[in-house]
Amino acid sequence: MLLSFRDAAVDPLWSGLNLDVGAGEFVAVLGPNGVGKSTLLGTILGTRALTSGTVSCQARVGFIPQQRMFPPELPMRARDLVSLAVAPGFRRPPRGRVDQLLAEVGATGIAGRRVGQLSGGQQQLVRQAQALAHDPQLLLADEPLLSLDPARQAATVDKLDTWRRERDLSVLFVTHGINPVLHVVDRVLYLAPHGHMLGPVEEVMRSEVLSELYGSKVTVLNVEGRLIVV
Repeated sequence: MLLSFRDAAVDPLWSGLNLDVGAGEFVAVLGPNGVGKSTLLGTILGTRALTSGTVSCQARVGFIPQQRMFPPELPMRARDLVSLAVAPGFRRPPRGRVDQLLAEVGATGIAGRRVGQLSGGQQQLVRQAQALAHDPQLLLADEPLLSLDPARQAATVDKLDTWRRERDLSVLFVTHGINPVLHVVDRVLYLAPHGHMLGPVEEVMRSEVLSELYGSKVTVLNVEGRLIVV
């Protein structure tokens, strides 16, 4: 397994977490604000400590952080930020590698533009290129669909799914909504105020399961292939 949690806890957010992620898996992490979805990624990256239990990661990791706009006055170009990801410390990156990464995410046209002048969606493309810099085996994506319109959301999900199939890449994808990834996800980890549930979509996204996790009545409706939680 590339990633394993054993009886892991970060008090007071979640506890008793057991999770294995194998090569090529796409796991969506869902739940409301404040339940520790981003914290989960932090325990893998080493920026947040577990209260108890263990986490083991045997993979090269790429990370797409939550969207935060770059300052408008930042003078660096998109190409510069990707270069830093490829070769930290202002070393010269391998010839052609930066252009290859920008092309792979569809950002060739913005390579020479200052990142502070880019739209939210364009800045997200730069972060995707940075995440691929070291050919990751496990990609951690923290709300990568924020600031994207529905068309760009669909394109981003399809792109990640293509990468995972072509490279046997595993994806741990934090999101507030299941529908954009419904057609690609293998399992769902749902974090909620009264516990968590891990399993296939059809086992987790059920009225009785979410009602127990929230401690109040929740209804899950399937409307023309989309799951609506009310």
